[in-house]
Amino acid sequence: MTTEANLLDLGLQDYSQVWMLQRKLIELRANKTIPDTLILVQHPHIFTVGKAVPGEVPHEINGVPVLRVERGGQWTYHGPGQLVGYPILDLNAWHRDIHRFLRNIEETLILALSKFNIHAEHHEDQVGVWVQNKKIASIGAAIRNWISYHGFALNVNTDLTYFEMITPCGMPSSTITSMKAMLGEEKDFELLKIEVRKAFEDVFELQLIEKTA
Repeated sequence: MTTEANLLDLGLQDYSQVWMLQRKLIELRANKTIPDTLILVQHPHIFTVGKAVPGEVPHEINGVPVLRVERGGQWTYHGPGQLVGYPILDLNAWHRDIHRFLRNIEETLILALSKFNIHAEHHEDQVGVWVQNKKIASIGAAIRNWISYHGFALNVNTDLTYFEMITPCGMPSSTITSMKAMLGEEKDFELLKIEVRKAFEDVFELQLIEKTA
């Protein structure tokens, strides 16, 4: 049986504001005040650093702010042309199976990409979505009280030169690709969001109802 969940489509919004919103939503979800929720958003240019990176990090690189966050993983970049999704899900309904949750996010993006004739795959040893040995989507999740937050970043029309300023996910920047790079042309961002939404509904057996934040 399909369960209703909220969809928040925030357009282009500052990373820190959405980070604060996630923290608010996971508390509401833990208290069962709201249903499961998916945030879809683009961010202005920012680098984020996960828990796998020890020590101090700079406040900015080439004018781009750097923010340390509590998700898993290492360095990544967010910016315009990249679809970022934050699933606020109660994993108690998924038997607290974090591996299954991460694989389901991957499967959501693989299904959506297939609608654009991009054959994407899981990677046996790495979290994320891959096309021809290149990474097209990164996943970095956090869990609090068995409520998920943070999530995925799918490179659609992303300017990949920003990845050259960091070591994304501990890999050479040349490993990172985008839909635009794979297909040789920009893709309709709104159409891509629709396909990600449909795939998310299918994989997680949820019906997304659009709400305002």
